[in-house]
Amino acid sequence: MLKRADIIGNPNIGVFILATDDITIVPNNLSDDKVQLLKEILEVDVIKSLIAGSNLIGSLATANKNGIVVSPHILDKEIKQLENTGLNVATIPGNYTAVGNIVACNDKGAIASPFLSEDAVNVLEDTLNVNVEPASMLGSDIIGSLISVTNKGFLIGSKASADEVDFARNIFGVEGNIGTVGHGISLVGACCLANSHGAVVAKESTGPEMARVEQALGFI
Repeated sequence: MLKRADIIGNPNIGVFILATDDITIVPNNLSDDKVQLLKEILEVDVIKSLIAGSNLIGSLATANKNGIVVSPHILDKEIKQLENTGLNVATIPGNYTAVGNIVACNDKGAIASPFLSEDAVNVLEDTLNVNVEPASMLGSDIIGSLISVTNKGFLIGSKASADEVDFARNIFGVEGNIGTVGHGISLVGACCLANSHGAVVAKESTGPEMARVEQALGFI
């Protein structure tokens, strides 16, 4: 299911919420009706939590079926809450704490900011159990904000080159395409929340944008 919706009061749904094919993690203060909507669209259980005391869950974590890598500033009680749901939790070493902004991954591969240390890349590879390829894309290092990727497809900002699309295709092992959401926003990772079952995009997304998202993420 693909739906336009105002979940958090602004277009940056991917900054506040993290989704995989198994689970969705949302801020503690998300209303019950929005939680139910996400359950219906993404077809997974929803966990309410915080990371490092913050609502910016999508920015501070990245995850796939094998595990979740989070900011090193996460609190012990937050780690325990996530582990109690069965998640394999690891913290990323170094100064780059907004791991969700600088890593895009699915169950087959990951692209990460080239500024990450070797230790950080090793933690990502060990926890997510995928090959991690450091790279800049679209002239930027905020890979997680530029790409929305699932196990069925990926959407990357509209200014990506053909070579960059091919590179992402090879890493993620799925087809994808360029596009925007929210009436021209290229930071599709920040403004789109998706898994293999469905996706939520910024409410202002146009019909042509919706069609491109549906195609790129493999829903048609």
